Amino acid sequence: MYENMVDVLIYLYENYMDGESQPPVDQSDLEDELSEAGFSKTEIDKALLWLDELAVGVDAPQSHDHAVGSLRLYCEVECAKLDVEARGLLLFLEQSGILDPASRELAIDRLLAIDHPLVTVDEVKWVVLLVLMNRPGREDAFTQMEDMVYNEEPVYLH
Repeated sequence: MYENMVDVLIYLYENYMDGESQPPVDQSDLEDELSEAGFSKTEIDKALLWLDELAVGVDAPQSHDHAVGSLRLYCEVECAKLDVEARGLLLFLEQSGILDPASRELAIDRLLAIDHPLVTVDEVKWVVLLVLMNRPGREDAFTQMEDMVYNEEPVYLH
């Protein structure tokens, strides 16, 4: 049995979003397939809701006009969920041009929606990948992020 909602998201990405296969059209068929793959109904429901909320966030009007070189300050709740390493990765991704301010904010929103107290760096990578996949015009950033997710060695960006 898989452990959490993020595992469901990774399964969906690797089986449907990253290739030729299409998920079942009927949501109950998809839920049945995920259940057969070893996921609990609770985690399946959380993951599907998370994806629905991601779609809403992608469609929301963006108003993140930040001056070049501005720094994102994290509130206490965000710091509790995203440790220094996770926040450092988000900063690195933004400074490297992979995340723009709107994508960063959507990623932070989706990271905070994960239902456990502390988000891991691997979860940050996967969430950023899913956010970028759903952001039109961010295809190059998505490709760079996908390389980072699947390569164990650090990715040095030029």
